[in-house]
Amino acid sequence: MAAASARCGGRSLSLCLASAGVVKTLKVAAFTLAWTHSIEKTAWQEDWLVTPAGLTLQQARIKGTGAGMEPPPEARLVDGWFQWSPQPVPRAEVVLGNSGAAGEWHLCAAGRCQTLSEIFRHPIGANVTTMRACNDR
Repeated sequence: MAAASARCGGRSLSLCLASAGVVKTLKVAAFTLAWTHSIEKTAWQEDWLVTPAGLTLQQARIKGTGAGMEPPPEARLVDGWFQWSPQPVPRAEVVLGNSGAAGEWHLCAAGRCQTLSEIFRHPIGANVTTMRACNDR
């Protein structure tokens, strides 16, 4: 998975993923995180930017509504998805859990989507994955 990485004072930023003691660095400046809600079995997507301040959520989309996944009042229905743009607050890290009840997280960039297990090249299982902006290595 390769795409243009963000620039920071002459250094390139990438997305670093850490799970079970393994770190993967992806040269992406923007990505979509996609998953299926574990209870409602409904698709959810988030568009993120990798910035010097951290990971910034740009837009969120839900394919339906239900327990624990009500869209905010400003959400609009577009092509079957409730979508909205939350306040862009940079996050130092984003932690992804995996209950095993709804399949895996998918990370999409540059027109290609992969599960976390595909990115790490081994099953993630119930291991937590941490995402953060990092300098290219």
